[in-house]
Amino acid sequence: MTDDADEAARHRVKMEHRKAVQDREVAGKTIASRGLLIVHTGPGKGKSTAALGLMLRMIGRGRRTAMVQFIKGAWDTGERRVLEGFGELVEWHTMGEGFTWETQDRDRDVAACARAWDTACTLLARDDLSLLVLDELNIALRYGYLELDTVLDALAARPPMLHVVVTGRNAKPALLEAADLVTEMTQVKHHFAAGVKAQEGIEF
Repeated sequence: MTDDADEAARHRVKMEHRKAVQDREVAGKTIASRGLLIVHTGPGKGKSTAALGLMLRMIGRGRRTAMVQFIKGAWDTGERRVLEGFGELVEWHTMGEGFTWETQDRDRDVAACARAWDTACTLLARDDLSLLVLDELNIALRYGYLELDTVLDALAARPPMLHVVVTGRNAKPALLEAADLVTEMTQVKHHFAAGVKAQEGIEF
């Protein structure tokens, strides 16, 4: 055999073995489907963006989604413009008044988060939603604007097929423990450090 033929044969054997391993792993999964608790955390960029991608995926399946933003103010963002165009498949609730260093008023921040949580609880009780994104909820929990146990209890009591995505840095250990899927975004390099401002289509 030529070198190319040898390489092709080795690759085929390797992929056959890998497929057999994958097939056994998939066959071992016995739970057909259930609502997942997903956490996007870490210092890297992309936590909310990844959650928005899941919203689009669910919308593409014709299922209802909702977003509650706990910290971010009423920015005119590209993603909101697009997603609200899907009509009844998307509900968008921007409840924050901006980042904590902007308001500089803890009582005001706590009150805004309480209103956002009330909205979230209403959505968590609905069985017609397939995906709920609780954007920057981790920040609200980090600063003690909401009680962690209250949040965990409500998440545990949601309808069995409702998927929930929680975003924000510094996720609490108890939330990570309760989650089905946790992804930590790690910052390797960020253009902001080089003096580049937030840009349309990238940051908002």
